[in-house]
Amino acid sequence: MVAILLLIGGIWWSNSSQLNDSNIISTQGIHWHPQLAIYIDGKKQDIPANIGVGPQYGSMPTFDAGMRMTAMHTHESDGTIHLEFPGRVTKDDIILGNFFRIWGKDFMEFGPSVHMTVNDEKNTELQNYIMKDGDKIELRYE
Repeated sequence: MVAILLLIGGIWWSNSSQLNDSNIISTQGIHWHPQLAIYIDGKKQDIPANIGVGPQYGSMPTFDAGMRMTAMHTHESDGTIHLEFPGRVTKDDIILGNFFRIWGKDFMEFGPSVHMTVNDEKNTELQNYIMKDGDKIELRYE
């Protein structure tokens, strides 16, 4: 009986301490869709489809053909980033820089200077920006 009470108390304590951690976004997973647009010298760039999708990525099965994908990926070339994380998700998991790493790009490789807006407001967080559902992120490289 004491073992059961200790087990229940340990689970409760673990869950309550996670809820108090300001770095945790969700303990139940997320399915969000921020939009990313990249401009180089004023010209809009394509963001490829299937970034983070393929047999070389992640541990999440997606297709019957055995394809796999990371929790952060694209399907189309429209700039929609899919954030499909199961379970516990932290702020560090969903920063913009992670998308560039999965893509295999350095954040500054498109130009020496970048200006960023999120939802039409200037933002200086750049690759450290914590993406949110529905964000319209625009990067302008010069």
